[in-house]
Amino acid sequence: MPFATDRDLLALEPILFRDITWASQRLVTGTATISAGVLTFDEIDADCETAGVSAGGVVLIGTTPYEILEVLGPDELAISILRPSETGDTLLMPDVAVAVSTAIHTFAPQVEIIHRQVLRMLGIEPGETTTPTESDITNPAAIRRLESLGALHLIYSAAGALTPANSPLNTRAELYRQRFNDERQRISIGLDLNADGEPDVVRKLNVVQFVRG
Repeated sequence: MPFATDRDLLALEPILFRDITWASQRLVTGTATISAGVLTFDEIDADCETAGVSAGGVVLIGTTPYEILEVLGPDELAISILRPSETGDTLLMPDVAVAVSTAIHTFAPQVEIIHRQVLRMLGIEPGETTTPTESDITNPAAIRRLESLGALHLIYSAAGALTPANSPLNTRAELYRQRFNDERQRISIGLDLNADGEPDVVRKLNVVQFVRG
């Protein structure tokens, strides 16, 4: 399961869910009101619970994106202004008494592609049970930014596919490709190979460095 979420993409690209939703996957659309940080749909085209809406997602209310903290029911969500971190306190927006256009889109498939690519860079085959596995990673937070940068590269590359090479979309795609490569070279990932909760190996992506006897 990917370590990055849609809210991580939003933190890096505040306009993503406003301007590039046509490159995403739509989960839910409708109209909704907001009271004390709870969004309630009065019209909705799909059940939030069965449509795959989850914490870490992003909801676009009018033209403003907010992060989803919790799915409270088929048509209710706890939401927040984007917080500095995913563990931060809820940041309430003003109540909205008149129903406004609301949509939930996701870039989860793009994040999943990068997640699997990163695992293979670490020598982990997705879905396999042979050690090391994904669950052996001791510092998954270190991968979150990398996955986000890689997903943004995929998203903007796809969005710019039919535009000139020097278009703003392709320029953005190249920026995120470079940032992904820089982050890939920077981070180190710990792996717990004997289930004692401590990293036995620290790996750079595609490079193994033994640090614990």
